[in-house]
Amino acid sequence: MQIIPFSKENANGILLLWNRELGKDFPMRGELLRQNSFEDKSVLHSASSVALDENGNVIGFIVAKAWLENMNVMMNKETGWIHVLLVDSDFRGQGIGTALLKNAEGVFKGQNIRTIKLGSDPWHYFPGIPDQYIDAIQWFEKHGYHHDGNEYDLICRYDHQRFDPPKKDNVDFSLLKPGEKDELLSFLNRCFPGRWEYEALHYFKKGGMGREFVVLKKDNRIIGFCRINDDQSPLIAQNVYWSPLFKERLGGVGPLGVDPAERNKGYGLAVVEAGITFLRERNIDTIVIDWTGLVDFYGKLGYKVWKSYSKFSKEI
Repeated sequence: MQIIPFSKENANGILLLWNRELGKDFPMRGELLRQNSFEDKSVLHSASSVALDENGNVIGFIVAKAWLENMNVMMNKETGWIHVLLVDSDFRGQGIGTALLKNAEGVFKGQNIRTIKLGSDPWHYFPGIPDQYIDAIQWFEKHGYHHDGNEYDLICRYDHQRFDPPKKDNVDFSLLKPGEKDELLSFLNRCFPGRWEYEALHYFKKGGMGREFVVLKKDNRIIGFCRINDDQSPLIAQNVYWSPLFKERLGGVGPLGVDPAERNKGYGLAVVEAGITFLRERNIDTIVIDWTGLVDFYGKLGYKVWKSYSKFSKEI
């Protein structure tokens, strides 16, 4: 067994290993792997590595991340992330995963990282460990990681039924127009600085024109938003990562947010309904809401738990 630096040269081997081990639940596409694991500037290469067998085949790998982007966005520089750690099931129990993890943790310490999280990184695959992988949960617990709660992906299938747009007095809902980009970014910076602002900035960098943002307006001013995604979006967004599991087109809703000064008026649920309406108008009958703990909130619209995750972290 040999451990080498993580690089694009091993992308095909990593893709094959992923789909052999996880593809039934989380089918990986080359495009998604490139976007999240190779093109993300937050990949900490000194903490990321690949394990090869005697024939040069990929039998394990780890990708670690830290906030490395030169952007004026509110992100925690003392947090590191294990983006993914995977070992071929035929080679487990030989210390490969432990060696990969220990190297990453050592590099994190040298980078003044204080907290390591499993998943939930910029351009993440998972908000935690998928709950069906019980062995992985137990393995990380043995390595000092503690459980921080649960997150869920939700799903709803509409079977072609009509979905009427929401009606709220004094507000209206629309897709973002190209000329409203700066207003949206200003709103996000003021009300939701950090990850959602970061994701919006990258969306526009990739040529997004606004069809993925539903905006809630009051007195012609943005007071809320809801992100929607489909197969025509400029980025592969979190809620459509696993679209190869479906024969039909998959849509995604979220995140969403309302100006704190305008909350408790039913606007949050309404802007989600607006997002669903726009996706339904695109003839999308299956919609996923990813990474949420608000099961009851979205349950009001018929959404049920599809996938569940356990959040884990470790102080170093």
